[in-house]
Amino acid sequence: MEQQREVTRRTYPSGVPCWVDTLQPDVEAAIDFYGGLFGWEFEDAAPSGAAGRYVIAKLDGQEAGAIAGPGTGVPAWHTYVSVEDADAAARHLLKVGATLKSAPADAGNGGVQAVLADPEGAEFRIWQARERPGAQAVNVPGGWNFSDLHTTDTEAAAAFYTRAFDWQFDHLDFGTMIRRPGYGDHLEATVDPNIRVRQSGDAVPRGFEDAVAWLVPAAPGERPQWHVTFTVADRDSTAKDAERLGARILGQDDTEWTRTVLIRDPGGAVFTASQFTPPTG
Repeated sequence: MEQQREVTRRTYPSGVPCWVDTLQPDVEAAIDFYGGLFGWEFEDAAPSGAAGRYVIAKLDGQEAGAIAGPGTGVPAWHTYVSVEDADAAARHLLKVGATLKSAPADAGNGGVQAVLADPEGAEFRIWQARERPGAQAVNVPGGWNFSDLHTTDTEAAAAFYTRAFDWQFDHLDFGTMIRRPGYGDHLEATVDPNIRVRQSGDAVPRGFEDAVAWLVPAAPGERPQWHVTFTVADRDSTAKDAERLGARILGQDDTEWTRTVLIRDPGGAVFTASQFTPPTG
């Protein structure tokens, strides 16, 4: 069984978002909230003697994300992009217009990370994997679904990230899909051999197997940011549970494909919970 789990472990090619975590002022409070909301269990991963905590969230034994803290910065969810070499990637990103906020540094045995911001100030992280390739619980209730780039200048953002990670941007009727060409091939060869068969319907956008994110115009007054969405089985039940656990509901939205709720957790970090409701007939 151990060998089989290793074979089917989800990995992330360079340029693909691979991990999410949140910086919180009160780690224990965040553990109580997200454990109650998503059914996560937790494992401390910070090395002995570390100044703060880094707690891996697991869903049915699979890594789903992490909670860090206590932090003094603005509580938020963060998105990591996989790279082969963090030092080389940071140098490249600086050349194409990014700002370095935290230089590449070891994150224990898990890998190497760095913090950067795009030209508009939207913060993102890069991850050179060692023992931790990235999130394993994805696209299942309680797991990470997508990260969206909220930007005030969609053309400038597309230009930067095309240079940064070789992403492509497809303008569809209902939004702008961000693709990393070749990602579908990787999924088909590893954890999802039937991905193209499953996504062969007329309603699925062409190239969706390569989708890694969405580009979204920022709302009035919203700062540019990477925004994290989690999958849930029932949007309304999730909203009620979030309120019961101390969160604030900021809004809801229904589309042809999803029913979503925007939530501010008790620590102040904002995320979306999304129920997949594909068209019928």
